[in-house]
Amino acid sequence: MTEDKVGFKKPCTQCGAELRYEAGTEHLLCPYCNHSETIDTGGKTIAELDIETYLNEMGSLSHSEEIAILHCKNCGAPQHIEEKFQSLQCVYCSNPLLIEDTVSEKWILPGAVLPFQLEKERSDMIFEDWVKGLWFAPNILKKTALNSQTTKGLYLPYWTFDAQLLAQYSGSRGTHYYVTEHYPTVVNGKSVRRSRQVQKTRWRSVSGSVSGFVDDTLINASSKHRGTIPRPVANWDLKMLKPFDQGYLSGYITEKYTVPLIDGNRESHTKAREIADGWARSDIGGDAQRVYDIDMKLTEETFKHILVPVYLSTYKYKDKVYRFFINGQSGTSSGARPYSFWKIFFLVIFILLIVGGIVLLQELDVQLPQ
Repeated sequence: MTEDKVGFKKPCTQCGAELRYEAGTEHLLCPYCNHSETIDTGGKTIAELDIETYLNEMGSLSHSEEIAILHCKNCGAPQHIEEKFQSLQCVYCSNPLLIEDTVSEKWILPGAVLPFQLEKERSDMIFEDWVKGLWFAPNILKKTALNSQTTKGLYLPYWTFDAQLLAQYSGSRGTHYYVTEHYPTVVNGKSVRRSRQVQKTRWRSVSGSVSGFVDDTLINASSKHRGTIPRPVANWDLKMLKPFDQGYLSGYITEKYTVPLIDGNRESHTKAREIADGWARSDIGGDAQRVYDIDMKLTEETFKHILVPVYLSTYKYKDKVYRFFINGQSGTSSGARPYSFWKIFFLVIFILLIVGGIVLLQELDVQLPQ
C-alpha cells in the first residue's frame, strides 16, 4: 500500500517501529524510543463536496480510495486497524479476527477527522472507576476492567450535510385568552360556588415562507451503532474538526461506513424538514402554532465524510454482549451492565437471616421469666 493510501503505516525514523497518534496533540509518537513527528496536513482545508456531482461515477472516483478491511465473521462489522497484528478481537462482539481475512474495499475518503483528545490510559481509568461503582456486578466484569486490552479506541463514521433551505408553509397562529368559569364545590360541608380562570385559544390561519442555511446535519453512517451510542456520549464539538490525515488513525480502529451516502442524504432531508417545521413555527409566532403543510426545497447541497472518536469496551456475560462507551473528545461515558444473580440472591438470604435473628431474639426475650 503506497503512502497516499489510507492504510499507510509510517515507521519511526529512529528505530523503525510504527508511529502512533498521540491523543490531544498534532504529533505521532514512537511507543519504543519516544521519537515524535508532527502531523503535517500540507495546508489542506476541510472540503464540502457537491452531492449531485458526487453521486455520479466521476465524482465518486475522484474522492475514493482502497482501504484494508476486516469483516467480523460473527457480527459482520467492517473494521480497519492501523496497527500490525497477528490476531485481534472484534471491537463490537469480541469474536477473534485474523489478518488472513483482510480484504481491500473502496471507501469515500474522509474529508475531516475529530482527533482523540483523551489518552488511552485515561479511558481505562474511566472504565475501571465505572465498574468499581457498580453494585452487584459479576466478578468477570471486574476482571475485564483490569485488562487494558478491553478498551479500544475507535473512529466512527458519520455523514454531514449542508444545504440552502427554502420552505413555503401554511398553518395557524394561536392566541391565548382567559374566561371566567363558575363551578360548584363543597367547603366545610356546605355547597358553594367558586370561579376560576380557564385558558382558551383563538386560532387564525396564516401562511408564509422561511429560508436559511442548514449547517452540518449529522447522520450516523454506522448501521452497527444506530441507536446504541448513549445520547450523552454522542455529542461532539465539530468546530474542532481537522482536515483528514491518516496519521490521526495510527494506533486506532476505524469503522467503515455501512450506511450508503444516498441513504444518509435521504435521512438528512427528514431532519431538514424538522428544521423547516421549527423555523415555520417561530415565524408564525403567537402563543401556539399549527403547521399544516410545508413545501420544502433544498439547494446547493454538499456533504463530507467525517470520523469521530470513541473508546469502546465490549464484554460478554452469559452469552450476552455489553458495551461501555467513552467520548474520545470530552470523556463523557455511559454503558450497559449485567447483574450477578448470585450476589443479589445471597444478599437477600443474608438480610432474611438478620431479620429472622432479630425476630427470634425478640420472641426469646418475651418468653424469658422476669
